[in-house]
Amino acid sequence: MIGMFFGCVAGALLAATAHVGAVPARICFALGAGAVQLRLLCNMLDGMVAVESGRASRVGELFNELPDRVSDAATLIGAGYSAGGFPVLGFVGACMAMFTAYVRAEGKIAGARQEFCGPMAKPQRMFVMTVAALFCAVAPASWQARWGAAGAGILSIALGIIILGTVITVIRRLCRIVSQLEGA
Repeated sequence: MIGMFFGCVAGALLAATAHVGAVPARICFALGAGAVQLRLLCNMLDGMVAVESGRASRVGELFNELPDRVSDAATLIGAGYSAGGFPVLGFVGACMAMFTAYVRAEGKIAGARQEFCGPMAKPQRMFVMTVAALFCAVAPASWQARWGAAGAGILSIALGIIILGTVITVIRRLCRIVSQLEGA
């Protein structure tokens, strides 16, 4: 739940960059990147503690997955509304992130092992967001070109990479799940 909090904070900080001056935007980008990493750290520690202490449960698995979906959506939609973002890309990225998790869950329900393969699973999506936010925090303004009437920029590129990568991820996961189920 703390990880979900940080995911929502990351999204809010990224979205705030479109509504503040240049220096506060850089600070928001840097803090947003930090919040993304804190979200991942909380998620990792939660799973490690549950497994190592022997307290992993089916209810715990549920409460591990649902906050992840909220965190992904908040972060990616926030990136869509950021300086250099494009809202439609944020929403599509969030939908694709949920779809990758959905495919994994459906595969498990059908009897296959859980597929966490990428190239754009949760850690990779959040890596792309972190790098893009840090770039926007430290790169000179002249390196942060904007295109079109909507002012799409670095965060739009990052979201595009995430969307393309999640399409590939979904296809890979589906192929692996089908192969497992046909081989069983």
